[in-house]
Amino acid sequence: MTTSLGALVETAKSGAPIATAVAHPCDVASLAGAVDAARDGLIAPILVGPPARIARVAEEAGLDISPYPLVETPHSHASAEQAVAVVREGRAQALMKGSLHTDELMHEALRKEAGLRTERKLSHVFALDLVSRDRLFFVTDAAINIYPDLLTKADIVRNAIECVQALGIARPKVALLSAVETVTPKIPSTIDAAALCKMADRRQIVGGDLDGPLAFDNAVSVEAAEMKGINSSVAGRADILVAPDMEAGNMIAKQLTFLAGADAAGVVMGARVPIILTSRADDRRARLASAAVAVLVARANAAAIAAAVD
Repeated sequence: MTTSLGALVETAKSGAPIATAVAHPCDVASLAGAVDAARDGLIAPILVGPPARIARVAEEAGLDISPYPLVETPHSHASAEQAVAVVREGRAQALMKGSLHTDELMHEALRKEAGLRTERKLSHVFALDLVSRDRLFFVTDAAINIYPDLLTKADIVRNAIECVQALGIARPKVALLSAVETVTPKIPSTIDAAALCKMADRRQIVGGDLDGPLAFDNAVSVEAAEMKGINSSVAGRADILVAPDMEAGNMIAKQLTFLAGADAAGVVMGARVPIILTSRADDRRARLASAAVAVLVARANAAAIAAAVD
């Protein structure tokens, strides 16, 4: 089991690098992030964007990009389109956001005919490393689905379970968060949480242990769960925290990052390949960790495909 983002990066380094389409790396942060991940043996980047702009950024940052293939495009929209095409053609097993808007990249990834859709809804998973804890927490969905309905939440849970399994937790514990731990029609998220647990009982959701509704304290603190008389294998021991909506998930992740000092990495799941969404505020460590998460997910995807063929 991976206990920290640093350990996760080291685990990802142990295998062959994953070919990754990097969409529009036209600022120092995004280009340096891709080159750093390549130097650490995590990815084999395929740079997609305007050659002159990328070359200027490389010169400004003192980066050698000569080892990496480049797909020429005139602007960011074309970069998103071509990066997705590189993945669809099988030339890359992961997609990385550069210095374009997230919406621009996700629009191309979600196109019905030429995108990277599967039968799943896409969702984002944050991996959070807190010095006060001896293991990682995973928060979802904090970036994609604003107010997910029940079926979307089911895919959010499925995506998170598959992500966490790829990182070494064979059967993650999934806490379905709300403001309270009792089911009440006055709080719709408690109804959804109860329904998701029953879906797991009926094997509509597999691979993890679900419990909810759980308030945040009951999900992460054994003592708090015991005080409330909550008896479950998940309460107080959750690996995955499923927020009721994107607003809550985003607040949880950012509060843990900025108030509790957590290091964070993230990946979008549910597409044909993992998608690395980095922020301009991310430092080198966060960018490497996000690449490592995607690499491990991509390897797990390849292993699953190989097993299905056999």
